[in-house]
Amino acid sequence: MEKHKPITNPFNIVVIVAALGYFVDIYDLILFGIVRIPSLTDLGLTPVQIEHVGIQLINMQMIGMVVGGVLWGMLGDKKGRLSVLFMTIIIYSLANILNGLVTSIWQYYVLRFIAGLGLAGELGIGITLVSEVMSQKSRGFGTTIVAGVGVAGAVAGFLVADLFSWRMAYFVGGGLGLALLLLRVSVFESGMYTKVKDSSARRGSFISILTNRARLIKYIKCILVGTPVWYVIGILVFLAPEFAKELGVVGNVTGGKSIMYHYIGASTGAFLTGLLSQWLGSRKKALLAALFSLAIMVGFVLMARGTEANNFYMLLLLLGIPNGFWSVFITTSSEQFGTNLRATVTTSAPNIVRGMTVVITSLFTLLTSFEWSRVAAASVIGFVVIGLAILSTIKLEESFHKDLDYLEKD
Repeated sequence: MEKHKPITNPFNIVVIVAALGYFVDIYDLILFGIVRIPSLTDLGLTPVQIEHVGIQLINMQMIGMVVGGVLWGMLGDKKGRLSVLFMTIIIYSLANILNGLVTSIWQYYVLRFIAGLGLAGELGIGITLVSEVMSQKSRGFGTTIVAGVGVAGAVAGFLVADLFSWRMAYFVGGGLGLALLLLRVSVFESGMYTKVKDSSARRGSFISILTNRARLIKYIKCILVGTPVWYVIGILVFLAPEFAKELGVVGNVTGGKSIMYHYIGASTGAFLTGLLSQWLGSRKKALLAALFSLAIMVGFVLMARGTEANNFYMLLLLLGIPNGFWSVFITTSSEQFGTNLRATVTTSAPNIVRGMTVVITSLFTLLTSFEWSRVAAASVIGFVVIGLAILSTIKLEESFHKDLDYLEKD
């Protein structure tokens, strides 16, 4: 296969297609949070049941993403980046079309799991491919564009769900995914991967991460760095209507608008954090700046007692700006490991982070069952999660100037 020289222009076809893929990924990933209340209401649930079942459905989706993250990551290293991208987009597109046809809760559970399974491969494989085809100086710009454009998919999800029924919103998401398949034909395989494929190096071995102490510690650090993103989304944003009631927010706060405003901030933050990383010449400094800012904004949201609904939405938007560090987190994870394990790590780590939502929401449910207020439970969990992320970032290797053309050897 032809070997391609490193790309320096961040607005190339690989980046554009990866960005659009992540756009569709985020649209479908976040769509349930947007249509949670109307879809579950249509299926006959009461307001009390909607919060409980809604959390369970989010958890099913995230469990699917954990399984898919490991599976697609390994296949991405074993079979190639492009073949996995084709497989995953077909699975999650069809699953989301079927989500628009559900008539019972058990169908919803199964299909959110399958959708999560398919969605798990899109971001990690896309970032891996972009990181490997671009030059060292430009790859940060490329991954920033992917993340910034991709995160805006959540805003598109709100707009579609606002204009059409929740069922049609699922159909649109599935249709966008299938349409994206046509663009994928023009994307080429990574030259780094092609070289590794022709070597005798062991590729895509998740076990080799778990059984090597240094790799395992580094892998856990990567996961802990990204966990605050889904603490914020899974607790503060998805349950924003419930928090608004407890805080006595004046006016009606809806789940769809909360997600839209937050992701406007997150899309902006993805660009800003990525550009900050390029300007500083450091992934770690950009991550630390975002994490400390995130801690401050979480405090503002949880202390917003008696504010008006519009002000609460603005706080969620501002909360999204530091939460946009997801772009630099993914890039950093991709840069920590060799080519023969890069897709495995870059795909599995963010999906395990998403899967941590299950742990976080379960802990949140446990604390509130002991008659803790939502604010108190979220405060304690946030302190622990963000604190661990800051410590892990400090301990990680700086990877901004790292040459990615190397192998992990046993």
